[in-house]
Amino acid sequence: MSASPQHVATNRKKSLFSQTLLEHHNTIEKAVAGKRILAIGAGGSIGSSTAATLAGYGPSALHIVDQNENALAEFVRQFWSMPVTPNISDFRTFPLDFGAPVTKHLLEHFEPYDLVLNFAAIKHVRSEKDPFSLLQMLDTNIVKQAQFLAWLGESSPHSRYFSVSTDKAANPVSFMGATKRIMEHVLFDPAFGGKHQGAITSARFANVAFSNGSLLQSFENRFARGEPLACPENIRRYFVSLEESGHICTLASLLTPSHHIAIPNLNPEQHLVPLRNVAEAFLRARGFEPAPYDRDEDAKEALPQDVSQKRWPLIITKADTAGEKPYEEFVAAGESSIDMGLGSIQAVPWAGLQNGGSIKTLVDRLSDLVRGRTPILEDKDQLKRLIADIEPAFLESHIDSEANLDQRA
Repeated sequence: MSASPQHVATNRKKSLFSQTLLEHHNTIEKAVAGKRILAIGAGGSIGSSTAATLAGYGPSALHIVDQNENALAEFVRQFWSMPVTPNISDFRTFPLDFGAPVTKHLLEHFEPYDLVLNFAAIKHVRSEKDPFSLLQMLDTNIVKQAQFLAWLGESSPHSRYFSVSTDKAANPVSFMGATKRIMEHVLFDPAFGGKHQGAITSARFANVAFSNGSLLQSFENRFARGEPLACPENIRRYFVSLEESGHICTLASLLTPSHHIAIPNLNPEQHLVPLRNVAEAFLRARGFEPAPYDRDEDAKEALPQDVSQKRWPLIITKADTAGEKPYEEFVAAGESSIDMGLGSIQAVPWAGLQNGGSIKTLVDRLSDLVRGRTPILEDKDQLKRLIADIEPAFLESHIDSEANLDQRA
């Protein structure tokens, strides 16, 4: 393809947020130049894009923490291959679990950070398929978040802290979305943070086109392996490019008011795209006309003949798996967005807990579960009821199913 594959999904050749970055360049540079930055989970797509964006503003220190050693190695290669290598005197990577005690030692060892960003998450809806994967999601997205924020209050009490959320946190229908919704409460609730006095912000935004582990990345992988593509029918998503994801997080972490959640200024009529359209556009950009099939077996059998005729099999699956939302949104029920004067970015003020529940009690109960201090709840309905103590609507909104994404092509 002549253009980046991300443009197939976004239909944009220029970042939607580049003008906002340009207009506020001096403010961003003042907030970053000569400052110390810690980026958690920044070996992944969004985190590495954001860290690379921030590196261009001249911080004095950039420390990257991620459990994935391979991702860290690739980030280092990317860092030294940038068109203009950033002049950062203290650039380091650490293969650490952000919730492990060794990370607390790291925070205590180094001078306080000025800006801390957290991208660590269990981010796939498919991870609610069994109680063990689900407990890991609850641990990473909620329990460790609370623990890390307390550590940060001790070591870097005046730092700005940003932790990425997701559009799936608005009126969640999946456990993944619900855990990120709870994470937002952990960020902003007075029960957490301890001695932390700096601004705390978050961001909900669209799917990052062709990011690691995404459905769109599977298009590239399957095409390269000579396999049929697959996508669900009647599912629409917002998309941003990898570059745009870094731009959003930069703006959200530095220019958004404390206790606000940044959201992109996208509208559903223009930017909410059917996944099938993206799959078809991807194939046409590669010189093939999509050939739709309902069954995996039929698509695999027809592949050689279809390819010989410049067609490529596309398996259209039913949207009937657990947590599969037909469309995405950025503002939940009981919330409203405000204009921050940033053009491409709006913000949702934290609305607080809507039913008077205790987020601290929930986190304590989840901590007991994942640490083995109480018996594991193997029934998803029991875990759902725990979350519903804070988000009652989840009892009704959760889309449950015997089918899960691990059973699909």
